[in-house]
Parts: sequence; C-alpha cells; structure tokens
Amino acid sequence: MDVIMNVLMVIIAITSVIAVMLVLLNRGQGGGLSDMFGGGMTNSLNSSGMASKNLIRLTVTVIVIWVIAVVLYGLALRFNGQIVV
Repeated sequence: MDVIMNVLMVIIAITSVIAVMLVLLNRGQGGGLSDMFGGGMTNSLNSSGMASKNLIRLTVTVIVIWVIAVVLYGLALRFNGQIVV
C-alpha cells in the first residue's frame, strides 16, 4: 500500500507543477499572468485556433489526472486506516 501511495504522491506533485505551467500559458481575458512569462510565446501559441484548442485540451487532461490521483490518494488513506473520522 505504501508503494501505491508514494506513486500517487509523485503523480500529484508532477501534475500540479505541469497544471500551473499550462494554466499560465493559456491566454487570459486581459493578458494578466499569461503575458508575464513569455508573453510573445503565448501570443504566437494562441494565434492559431488549433494550438489554442490543443493547449486547453492538454490543460484539462492534466487537471483531470490530478483530480483522479487526489481522490485515489484520499481513498488509499481512508482504507489504510490512517484517517480517523
């Protein structure tokens, strides 16, 4: 059980960092943080409709993987007997 929990924790950590980077790369309504880090790059990425859609799909996929990993980690904690409710 400890191996599964360690793997889930690594997945959570990696997907958290990737999700933050992808959210910052997405074009915001007013520019904001997305222009702070490589504004020229985000403008060129978002100039194409296909690139923007793929970036959004990738962001949603990473966030869904993160949510599933968090839920599985919570279930592993619950059934491992480490949380007392």
